[in-house]
Amino acid sequence: MDNNKKIYLTKEGIAELKKEYSELTTVKRPEVLARVTQARNMGDLSENAEYVASREELTFIDGRIDELEIILKQAVVIREGTKTSNHAIKLGSTVTLHVNGKKEVFTVVGEWEADPENKKISHESPLGKMLIGKKVGEKVQVEAPAGKITYSVISVK
Repeated sequence: MDNNKKIYLTKEGIAELKKEYSELTTVKRPEVLARVTQARNMGDLSENAEYVASREELTFIDGRIDELEIILKQAVVIREGTKTSNHAIKLGSTVTLHVNGKKEVFTVVGEWEADPENKKISHESPLGKMLIGKKVGEKVQVEAPAGKITYSVISVK
């Protein structure tokens, strides 16, 4: 992970990551550390599956804590999108698009918050890249496995 790259997050995204960080550092890590200590006290570590499993879990938790510390240090809050429909799409915008005869609503977020199932697309994704800077009435074409897909911007919030 590039330690100097800005990481764009919504207020909600930062709150979620802070909550996860707190949970890991104050609850989960101490619990797993206690399991490691307890398993170590059982004797022969070479045949102690609980010791091996709890050490692996502790390593995973420590890695995630390190990752969250970097993310939170580099985080930049995305300001809320504007409420008028004549502004350009930017990070944090909620966009209504017309595609293949139906309306789709997406929110453009930073890469760490992207969740396509919940209609949150990264500004780094092919569609996100094409949408940034576009306004109501404009069209974008995105190359997809099934071919080119044309999206029309209906509204921007």
